[in-house]
Amino acid sequence: MAFRLVVQFSMSNDENTPSPDEVSHKTSSNPLILHGRHFGRTVFALCNYPALLAAGILQLEELQDSPLEDFPADVQQEHRVFMELLDSYPGLLDRLTNGEEEDIIHMGDLLGKGASGAQGDNTKTLRSAVLEWLVPRGQAVIPPLSQNIKSDRGFNHKATGALLCPTGLDWLDAETKQSLKSGETTVHGDQWPMFLYAGYIYNSEDPWKGLLRSKILIFITTRSSNAYLHGMKCVTKGSLAYIAMQIWFSLSSSSVFSQTNTITDSKNFYHTILDLLEDPDESEEVGDLMTWWTRWVFPNSSSSQCSISKNSALSKIQEKRAALQE
Repeated sequence: MAFRLVVQFSMSNDENTPSPDEVSHKTSSNPLILHGRHFGRTVFALCNYPALLAAGILQLEELQDSPLEDFPADVQQEHRVFMELLDSYPGLLDRLTNGEEEDIIHMGDLLGKGASGAQGDNTKTLRSAVLEWLVPRGQAVIPPLSQNIKSDRGFNHKATGALLCPTGLDWLDAETKQSLKSGETTVHGDQWPMFLYAGYIYNSEDPWKGLLRSKILIFITTRSSNAYLHGMKCVTKGSLAYIAMQIWFSLSSSSVFSQTNTITDSKNFYHTILDLLEDPDESEEVGDLMTWWTRWVFPNSSSSQCSISKNSALSKIQEKRAALQE
């Protein structure tokens, strides 16, 4: 093909984002919007769905002549997301291949409305819920924090600052604290914060120890499991990265959820976590982590981890990866 529709990412809450009442009404009447809410929360959040669908159809044609491994890594990831979307919504491929261009765009818009509506709902809910875990139960946050105004969060407050402080930096050091607060020290999304770690303790000699097992992650996940993980039997990698990103933003001083925000760098934060969880070289640690999460959120589940659908794109990719490593 002479061109490719690259997936663009958008996390802004603007005038096009439906209100909770609008989303509630539409999700009850349109299954694509409802599925968009679920898919964005549990598989891949930062997605322009019309572009994803259009690029996915083109990629299916290109794969008739060349294997997926011949394409750049970002194209491979984009196509894996597309295939997961097809696997999770029976009949979608037929609708895409038999539809006109405007039909594909319309289906993508519906999925996108669902995903952005869910994101907006979660952002609003967590803005206040996250404050419950800043200090031990029964204690007050000092100085107090507003549930609706975020300008005093982030590195402007000792409680949120300690949780957002990047691993490897000492929040208790006055010079470090002031540099973070003033913005002199810029924090990028791949500089993961302390709140991701159990006990908020980071071990530089064993960076996997306690990663993505903190109390605030457990609290938000279990509190929101009915909404985030409806109909599921295990926590997914996408849902874990999504909730971490939501907490990252809720603790920050930023009032607008945007991928271009230099304060939160949410896009990079989300991607680096998801990339780690999907890295085949980290499969042993990731497997242990996902089993641990499933036992926390779904203690009565008969399975300790998700089974991969037989003959799915993901199962074929993993089989090929395993064969290459033998």
